[in-house]
Amino acid sequence: MDRSQYLTVSELTSYLKQKFDRDPYLKTVYLTGELSNFRLRQRHQYFSIKDENAVIDAVMFERQFRQVNFRPETGMKILVVGHIGLYEKSGRYQIYVDRMEPDGLGALYLQFEQLKKKLGAEGLFDQIPRPIPQFPKRIAVVTSLDGAVIRDINTTVRRRYPIAQVVLFPTVVQGDKAATDIARQINRANQMGNFDTMIIGRGGGSLEDLWPFNEEIVARAIADSHIPVISSVGHETDTTIADLVADQRAATPTAAAELATPNRLADVLMTIQDDQVRLNSTMKKLIDFDRKQLQKQLQSYIFQQPSRLYENYAQKLDQLTQTLKNDVSNLVRDRLNSVQQLQGRLQINSPQHTIEQAQETVTQLQNRLLSSAKNSQQQRHQKVMSLIQQLDSLSPLKIMGRGYSYVTYRNSVVNTVKELKSGQQVSLHFNDGKATAKIIGTKEN
Repeated sequence: MDRSQYLTVSELTSYLKQKFDRDPYLKTVYLTGELSNFRLRQRHQYFSIKDENAVIDAVMFERQFRQVNFRPETGMKILVVGHIGLYEKSGRYQIYVDRMEPDGLGALYLQFEQLKKKLGAEGLFDQIPRPIPQFPKRIAVVTSLDGAVIRDINTTVRRRYPIAQVVLFPTVVQGDKAATDIARQINRANQMGNFDTMIIGRGGGSLEDLWPFNEEIVARAIADSHIPVISSVGHETDTTIADLVADQRAATPTAAAELATPNRLADVLMTIQDDQVRLNSTMKKLIDFDRKQLQKQLQSYIFQQPSRLYENYAQKLDQLTQTLKNDVSNLVRDRLNSVQQLQGRLQINSPQHTIEQAQETVTQLQNRLLSSAKNSQQQRHQKVMSLIQQLDSLSPLKIMGRGYSYVTYRNSVVNTVKELKSGQQVSLHFNDGKATAKIIGTKEN
């Protein structure tokens, strides 16, 4: 068996990968199918595309996925463009997706529905609409410089309420850069801060033409606006995200201008005159009522006998004054008692008192010491006398005075007869002297 004919799995997989990479028909593949096993990840996206009979793995890297302007969901029909490659580690082929868009509903409509769902969940459509001022001084208009929108708005405002000033914030209303420009002009009008009402809009067109008003950046600029916003985008049948977020929606630019202004200046002046008459009448009634109330109050006892106002307070003041005096006297008495007690304690604990007590104690101890020394001396004297008497009674001289004597031989006291021998010369000691004797003989008992 020739082993050189056998390939390793890695060698075979590498060979197949080269085949996939070199095949011109696999470099750009247009694929349609159902999105499967999709779970949104932070960076690269891994999922499957399937139909009734087959399934293929797919990967879309972070840079390409950033260009997707809708939220993919499992089960969605999609259109993808990419190239086919083989992943060597698993040995499975897959499509590397470069572009993705929904199939069926259309990409723009799907984006519209997804953004509408997202902003609705955040509550942007449920905000309480800001009231449109009835008598605006300045109206900001965010629209195209050359379109019919600004002409219709100007004509309507001059006809209905010519004292209002219309200020145009020209913007691009169609194309890729339109949404950013519209949001910038909305924010610019808010930064100026001296407008009562804002109208944004454009004329009719297809969904693609109106799409800048469906962008999230425009919706958030309208929601964050401090100026009440009237939206007039497209025709009456068209509905954009801007219409849903705005405080008011108008079917046409003319209708928007009518919402932003009162009916006619003459009607307004007549309304003001009527309000003035009603205000004067109401003020007269209020003044008459207040005058009657004043007269009624002037007739009250408070103004007739003002002294009665403070009688009770004066009596209460006297009571409080007496109570204060009593409290002060009691407080002073308590403090004096406390001072006296402290003085007594201080006198007891003063150094002079302590010294006197110590001196008295020293005197007592001295007396006790002298008495004890005297008694001890007497006891010792008596004991000495007793010992002298005892010693005297035991003195050999005292015994010899009763007729006793003792014998010495060569100046040594003889205690037993065994120390003596015949012929020895000994000395006999008596109370009044001594004698010499010679031993003739001895005898032991």
